[in-house]
Amino acid sequence: VPGAGAALRPCSSRVAQDGINKPVIDRIIRVDHAGEYGANRIYAGQMAVLGRSSVGPIIQQMWNQEKNHLKRFNELMVAYRVRPTVLLPFWNVAGFVLGAGSALLGKKGAMACTVAVEENISEHYNNQIRTLIEEDPEKYKELLQVIKQFRDEEQEHHDIGLEHDAEATPAYSVLKTAIQLGCKAAIFLSERI
Repeated sequence: VPGAGAALRPCSSRVAQDGINKPVIDRIIRVDHAGEYGANRIYAGQMAVLGRSSVGPIIQQMWNQEKNHLKRFNELMVAYRVRPTVLLPFWNVAGFVLGAGSALLGKKGAMACTVAVEENISEHYNNQIRTLIEEDPEKYKELLQVIKQFRDEEQEHHDIGLEHDAEATPAYSVLKTAIQLGCKAAIFLSERI
């Protein structure tokens, strides 16, 4: 058997770890993976309720982008050897419940949820971009490109939500504030555990 007894060296997409600020990169990739995972669950919940409505194709389009985001962060977790947050099972349920719950308020409720979440995520990505630029923009060039692209797509989702009457949801400001507080708590916890 050719190569019998020889050590196998699988192809790897791992990134050279030399000189990177491992704690910062771990925190960024872990929380972004958790956020994209949660976003996927939110859109899954919204589609379960509104998938056959007139807003279904719009939600599906945003969800497809979120699926790509999650796929990319799955790859980055392997490349940078980052473990996921232990809270993924909780985000699985919480994301779906938030998505389905907001969709039960109707199309405007689903869009209000989208606006609240995506506004927080865009701000969060901007903070990460600043952190990586302060660290070393050349060293983190690939990660910066990913985060900037995803931030721009999250901002598009935010704008789509506004275009589809998110602000006309009853008690919009209360709903938005509650969702954003939940997002901030999720970010805080997912960065750390």
